[in-house]
Amino acid sequence: MSDMPLDDLPADGIDEGKRLIRVGGDTALSLTERLVERFYRLTWRTPLHGLRLRGKHPLRLITVADDPFAGDASRGRALLDGTIALRGERRAIEGLDARLPGASRAFADHVHGFAWLRDLSTVAPRTQAAPIAEAIMRAWLAVHADDISDPAWRPDLWGRRILAWVAHAPLILSSSDLVYRSSVLHALARGARHLERTADKAPAGAPRIAAWAGVIAAGLMIPGGDPRRMFGEDGMVRALAKSLSDDGGTVGRSPTGQLDALMTLVALRAVYAARRMEMPAEIELAIGRLVPALLGVAHGDRGLSSWQGGGPIAGDVIDAAIAASGVRTRPLRQARAWGYQRLANAGTLLIVDAAPPPIGQMIDGGCASTLAFEMSDGPNRLIVNCGGARAANAQLPPALTQGLRTTAAHSTLTLGDANSTAIQADGMLGRGVGEVELARQETDTVSRIEASHDGYVRRYALTHRRQIALGADGRDVRGEDSLLPAGRGGKRRSGPLGFAIRFHLAPSVEVSPTADGQAALLRLPGNILWQFRCKGGALTVEESVWIDGDGRPHPTEQLVVSGETPPGGTSVSWWLHRSR
Repeated sequence: MSDMPLDDLPADGIDEGKRLIRVGGDTALSLTERLVERFYRLTWRTPLHGLRLRGKHPLRLITVADDPFAGDASRGRALLDGTIALRGERRAIEGLDARLPGASRAFADHVHGFAWLRDLSTVAPRTQAAPIAEAIMRAWLAVHADDISDPAWRPDLWGRRILAWVAHAPLILSSSDLVYRSSVLHALARGARHLERTADKAPAGAPRIAAWAGVIAAGLMIPGGDPRRMFGEDGMVRALAKSLSDDGGTVGRSPTGQLDALMTLVALRAVYAARRMEMPAEIELAIGRLVPALLGVAHGDRGLSSWQGGGPIAGDVIDAAIAASGVRTRPLRQARAWGYQRLANAGTLLIVDAAPPPIGQMIDGGCASTLAFEMSDGPNRLIVNCGGARAANAQLPPALTQGLRTTAAHSTLTLGDANSTAIQADGMLGRGVGEVELARQETDTVSRIEASHDGYVRRYALTHRRQIALGADGRDVRGEDSLLPAGRGGKRRSGPLGFAIRFHLAPSVEVSPTADGQAALLRLPGNILWQFRCKGGALTVEESVWIDGDGRPHPTEQLVVSGETPPGGTSVSWWLHRSR
């Protein structure tokens, strides 16, 4: 293994003036913004809004769309057994209270968005599935058809609901009860009118895309809907402009949100196909932009890496989404606007978060993960983030779920036991990382990035800089984490300050620390061996946790390089070498 210091590598090849600077600013919603949002949702319940939702009752849908995706078979079987189930949370279908008292947000979204229709249709024929779907639909209509309330009438959920209803209409409209059928179609029409007035208020990213998709789908499937379809198409073009960065990443910076947006647009394309119509080119092009960015955050096992609260969704799910998209492309290596950098050589892969967290309006449960990285060797994950803050099993303690959002739950440096971006008591992201500076270099011998963030400048007058270099043969990864005096902000300290650099390990990794406290052996499945060594801090092995794609926790371990930095800063170097 080469010990050549990072500073001896060739110049980065990017002109100084072209270095990327992303400005994220303070991320919390102001009190005024929160009050305005709350007031806006209260207006849904006013008589004036109710009057706006009046209109002709559709007698039928023009046709039925295909659902391009399979559902989750285990959730589908639970429905057959009389239970709605999601990540450890369960509700009996018989006697279901569709207000869902005490339900988690994820479970409520699952029920209100009717995503369970896809699961049910995957495991049962219509004759068996329709009575189950109708029972849940009747319970939902009894509570929510006329009561315009949050969250059931949230724009993104209405969009998802309409897409689900038009794709699985045989399950919810096969009844001979004409009053019930009329109630379903009337609710759909009212929902479409609600969306016409509220879709632009959904958060940019996957939620706004879903809301406008519902407007378009209703316009395509309800007779006389051409004006609504055209209105929805204009809205979707605006939504995509606000929701996607130049490189195709969603503004929420969540890989699971990226997948969500892709699947929504592919499902919408199926609605156009059912009408034998072409989707507008601007929307079709968005699918082509979403795919390479999504592939760019996938590991060697084809599953997603864990960022911004999402979990490691399995490779077969990603494969199905890509296949349905019809897009054939390579992973995006430099998602500069979206913020993820991909280093890949000879089967070794690193994915680095090189951007500030998303602003508060863009995502619930954002994470303080700036400059963290994940790493895999072929199909084996080696270094991971804990992940899953927004996808964790409902049985996990809330304190642990919140802890998954912290800087310490990611494979990066923490200073003074603090998050690089504050996580406030109300769950919103506060002050912290506002600027990330990035340089990247590719040569015949090395792929290298250097990035720094200002998340600790206000508190400690120190900038965190991380350099990572991956050799061309994929056998060597060299890193350096530095704390550098900042020229602005913070109070100068007279004493040392503790730091910790964490490398969370995948559950399949066996770790054996060496006696000198400076190295460890990491054994992967297939007897693949990596050596880890550090200089500038003390190495320990500690307990950790990793959240899988189903939201379940798995005990694992982490390497922690710790020490103290003087006011003038410090530097820690570390190496990973694949010995066999």
